[in-house]
Amino acid sequence: MTAVEGIVDAHHHLWDLSVRDQDWITGERLAPLRRDFSLADLEPEAKAAGVTATVLVQTVTVAAETPEFLALAAGSDLVAGVVGWTDLTDPAVADRLAALRELPGGERLVGIRHQVQGEPDPQWLLRPDVLRGLRAVADAGLVYDLVVLPHQLPAATRAAGLVPELVFVLDHLGKPLVAEGATQPWGEDVRSLAARPNTVCKLSGMVTEAEWDTWTTADLAPYAATVLDAFGPNRLMFGSDWPVCRLAASYAEVVDTARVLTGELAEAERREVFSGTARRVYGL
Repeated sequence: MTAVEGIVDAHHHLWDLSVRDQDWITGERLAPLRRDFSLADLEPEAKAAGVTATVLVQTVTVAAETPEFLALAAGSDLVAGVVGWTDLTDPAVADRLAALRELPGGERLVGIRHQVQGEPDPQWLLRPDVLRGLRAVADAGLVYDLVVLPHQLPAATRAAGLVPELVFVLDHLGKPLVAEGATQPWGEDVRSLAARPNTVCKLSGMVTEAEWDTWTTADLAPYAATVLDAFGPNRLMFGSDWPVCRLAASYAEVVDTARVLTGELAEAERREVFSGTARRVYGL
């Protein structure tokens, strides 16, 4: 199997606990993440895996994080894009987005994300104020990353239909219940989302949805096969979800597993998954 050159890692995080607490890191199981993860930590692992460009993705719903990420990207040869956060329900969201583009590194803002998975309302994406915000994201020439749980996929599909001018990027396959071996109703719902032409999916986050200590590539294969079939290689992009992935696998293991899961694709199709789709969708 030929190695894919110039990999784009379309999904990773960074944080400095002296700057801001990551209040989602709670409990003993997540304790390995309660430390700083810097660009200096990521760079050698990415280089060793053949990654030449990355997309840095928001972690908390704090407005100050995005300017920090943009400034970091401006000084980095590795971080080619930033998916940040802003309040979609803010009536001035268009102005907020324009202001972000004017900041140092603002040209590397490629998308917006909100922790929809934490919203108690499964229809949150369909609220009028949220839809207005999503249209502002589209008007700004940005894409929208979807971090949702399986039961929120139907609302995401409806939102994609209501805002067809916006590209929706599904993070982590919509978080299927890999540890339980459950493929439905997630499979049907993710196919419904994929039927919207303005949707894309990240081949990311699977190892932490599986059993952390005992997962195998075979455990992940049905989920990867579903999104490959539903979206196709030109609407699928690789992401490591580092450092969260470290709970279950090293950076190298995540990259190697993705290579195995896409091993049946033609070389041109694998280049799409590992580079082309991310570069095109995010305009890297």
